[in-house]
Amino acid sequence: MAHPKYTLAQVAKTIDHALLRPDMSRDEVAEGCAVALKYDVASVCCKPADVAFCADILRGSNVHVGTVVGFPHGNSATSTKVFETKQVVADGATEIDVVINIGWMKSGMYDQVRDEIAAVVEAAQGNQVKVILENAYLTKEEIVKACQLCEAGGADYVKTSTGFAPTGAILEDVQLMRASVSSKVEVKSAGGVKSLDMLLSFMDAGVKRSGASGTAAMLDEFKERFGA
Repeated sequence: MAHPKYTLAQVAKTIDHALLRPDMSRDEVAEGCAVALKYDVASVCCKPADVAFCADILRGSNVHVGTVVGFPHGNSATSTKVFETKQVVADGATEIDVVINIGWMKSGMYDQVRDEIAAVVEAAQGNQVKVILENAYLTKEEIVKACQLCEAGGADYVKTSTGFAPTGAILEDVQLMRASVSSKVEVKSAGGVKSLDMLLSFMDAGVKRSGASGTAAMLDEFKERFGA
């Protein structure tokens, strides 16, 4: 029986296939790109040093090259994040997932947080910017405020987590984030998106992208349960 809301292709195009494990070899990165191509997902999200490599593999396809900046803790200087953004764009990235300065957020340095996001958005030269809040370290009030700062800074997405913090994407947080930004800004879930049912529940909550490494298993399960 078909899924009442989504097709296999629609679900696949919400996935940013994560290639971020620190010890991932080039062969494994290439295998990850092959998975992304096979299932025609939205993007791969690779380490900055692998951007050019992935861009070569994915050139001419419908799979975007995404990467991370200031990852995973967000503690780089703004100038470093800007330089890193320019470098990965030059290497072929079209989607940038940048980690917010969590310490600044916790310190109430809201102007600095907003201005840093704006600087990264400018450095991205029109390419998509997703800002990782790392919700595990923020209060609910700080999540709301961070979402507002991301929108004010011109971000395209707010994102739950890096996948390297104590907790990752939580449905309650996703719903809060969706309610804290306008329709101009989308929401990405990441960190622990390991089951198809979780992925679908996030989609139902308004998530437009999810970071996942278990892409093949989830999409195979969707096809098995609901067909194409």
